[in-house]
Amino acid sequence: MEIEAPFKEIIEEIKEFGGEAVKYCYQCGKCDTVCPWNKVTNFSVRRLIREAAFGFPEIDREEVWRCTTCGRCVEVCPREVRQVEDMVAMRRIAVGYGVSPSFLRMVRSATAGLAAEGNPFVEDRAKRADWAKESDVQTFTEEMEILYFPGCFPSYDARLQNVARATANVLNKAGVEFGILGSEESCCGESIRKVGNEDLFKTLAKDNIKTFIENGVKKILVSSPHCYHTFKNEYPEFMVHFDVVHITQYLLELLNEGRLQIGKEYTKKVAYHDPCYLGRHNNVYDEPREVLKKIPGLELRELYESRENSLCCGMGGGRIWIDTDMEERFSNIRIEDAVELGVEVLVTACPYCIDALEDSRLGLNYEDTIQVLDITEVLQEVI
Repeated sequence: MEIEAPFKEIIEEIKEFGGEAVKYCYQCGKCDTVCPWNKVTNFSVRRLIREAAFGFPEIDREEVWRCTTCGRCVEVCPREVRQVEDMVAMRRIAVGYGVSPSFLRMVRSATAGLAAEGNPFVEDRAKRADWAKESDVQTFTEEMEILYFPGCFPSYDARLQNVARATANVLNKAGVEFGILGSEESCCGESIRKVGNEDLFKTLAKDNIKTFIENGVKKILVSSPHCYHTFKNEYPEFMVHFDVVHITQYLLELLNEGRLQIGKEYTKKVAYHDPCYLGRHNNVYDEPREVLKKIPGLELRELYESRENSLCCGMGGGRIWIDTDMEERFSNIRIEDAVELGVEVLVTACPYCIDALEDSRLGLNYEDTIQVLDITEVLQEVI
C-alpha cells in the first residue's frame, strides 16, 4: 500500500493534464518505428507511454523532454493514441512539481524572457518592431486588410529578420494594406506550452487576445507554422476565433488573384521542406508547392521524406530551447538528403526549420553547396 498510492496519484495526474490517451496504447511499437530520434539514437515512445500508463514515469530524465511533437507517431498509431499529448502532460506535471534538470537551462532563460518582455530572448519589448525600420511597414489599424504577426524569431533573430522584411516587401509589392502591432505583441506561447508551462502560455495567450480585440484585428497573417497552429487551433480554447492564414496560403491567393506578379526567372534546383506544424498538424502541403511551381525556371524536386512523411527539423516541442548534440540533429540528415538530391536551394516556411537547417548547413560545411531560404525570400527575388 505504501507504493501503490503514489503510482495511482501520478496516473490520475497524467490523465488530468491531458494524457488520458495512455490507457488506449497496446504497445505495438509502431510509434518507435517512425520517431525521428531513432535515426540518431535509441529512443522509445512506446516505453514512456507504458511507464505513464502504470503511473511511474521519471519526469526528471531527458527522455521525457526529447519529443519534438512532430506528430509522426500519431499518424501511424492503430489506436489513435495522441502520444504528443501524453508527453506534454508529463512535462506539465514536471513543471508543477518544480522539476528543472540542468538540460533545461535555456528553457528557464526563455521562461524568464517571456514573463518579463513577451519574448524568449530576454530582449526589450520596445525593440520588437525594429526589423521594420528599413521597410515600408505601418502600425496596424482596424481599417487595414490584415495584421502581419511575424513572431519572435523574425522579430529579433538577425537571420530571420530577413524573412520578416521579405514578407513585408512581397506584401507591399502586391498592394496589400497591412500593419504590425510591434511592441504590443507577445509570443504566441506555443513552445512554452509544449514544455509544460501551461500558466505562462495562458498569460501570453490572454495578452495577445486582449491586444487583438482592442485593435480590431480580424485576420492574422503569420510566418511561423507554430503561431499558425496556436492562433488557429488553441486560442479558440479562450472562446475567440480569428481568421488565421499562413504566408504560404496567402502567397498563393495573391498569385491566383493576380495581385502579385512574377517578373523574373529563378533557374535553380529547389526542394521544399515540409514543417511539421504546417504539414502534419494542419495539412498544408500543396500551397507552398503551388507557389514554387509558378516561378519560371525553378525546378522543384521532392525530398525522400516529404509531405506526410516529412522529417522533423528537431526544433518543435520546445526543443528550440534545449541543446541537442551535433551528431543527434535531425536537420543534419535533412541537409545531407538535400545535397544528395542535387538541389541548390532548400526552401521552407518555418523560422524554427530555418534556424535548425542553417546551423546544420554551416556545421556540415555546406555553405558553398546549398542555400536555406524561406519561401518569401525566393518570391522577393522574382517579383
